[in-house]
Amino acid sequence: MPQVSAVRFPYASYLRVYEPLGAFPQPERGRWERYAHEGEPPGCEEEQRARPAAVPAPLPDPGRESEDAFVLWSGDTPLICPWTIRLRCWEALGESAGLFPPAVLDAALPPAVREAAEAEHARHLERHPDARAWIRQAAWSVPLSWFVLVGDEDREYDRGADGEPPLLRYRTPMAQARRRVARGLRALRDSVAAADPAERGERQAGGPLVTGLVDVGRWLEEFHPRALVELDYGGLVHVLPPEMLDADRSAADVASGIRALAVGDDVVAGEAYARLVERWRAVRERQFAN
Repeated sequence: MPQVSAVRFPYASYLRVYEPLGAFPQPERGRWERYAHEGEPPGCEEEQRARPAAVPAPLPDPGRESEDAFVLWSGDTPLICPWTIRLRCWEALGESAGLFPPAVLDAALPPAVREAAEAEHARHLERHPDARAWIRQAAWSVPLSWFVLVGDEDREYDRGADGEPPLLRYRTPMAQARRRVARGLRALRDSVAAADPAERGERQAGGPLVTGLVDVGRWLEEFHPRALVELDYGGLVHVLPPEMLDADRSAADVASGIRALAVGDDVVAGEAYARLVERWRAVRERQFAN
């Protein structure tokens, strides 16, 4: 059985960007520098506690932005990933309309409450047009476009022991992530362009992957070129059995498929895609299990 944390983690994965101090303007830069050196920064459990505590029911966002961040050290240099919980709550609210039936959404968050939050979000963007979140989240899955950013050599897996939960994540430099996005998009688009007209519609069924890759590529462009990108399985490790985590090589499968498309090998590309679809269908189906 997977280890269970004292904090109830959502079954979600995360894509995070950690930026060097030079990416932040003053006085924010000085504040993050002091924050990084003041002691042990909070971790994932603290962030999970902060999110529900920060959102007073029935409001869909906290009253003010979080002042905490994840911190990684590259030698003597701290890399900062602000939590931006309030901004992420607003963004999640905007996405919720497509995830729930209207009656369910209205019962959980009445229209008047959502409208007030949306108006506050709009005012925030007017005051802070460059506002962005350093963290993206996906429930019960890892978007396939995220795997394009990382390689199998970036994979870190720890089964967990002595009460520690398992961990599965990838970390890669921003420059490498951007190169992989560019190569992936080129291979996918060239594959569609090279297809026979009769097959082109079927090839374009991969359009969601292209759309997701364009979106995440644009997001990455907002950050410092010396940032670090982290793909974290997050709470998924608490619901997936160790043998499934052991065998998961999704980044390798994505890379294999893209390489195959680049040389016109549809058979290998199709096999890699089939492995990915089957693996992540099995993960998503667990949300309906007792």
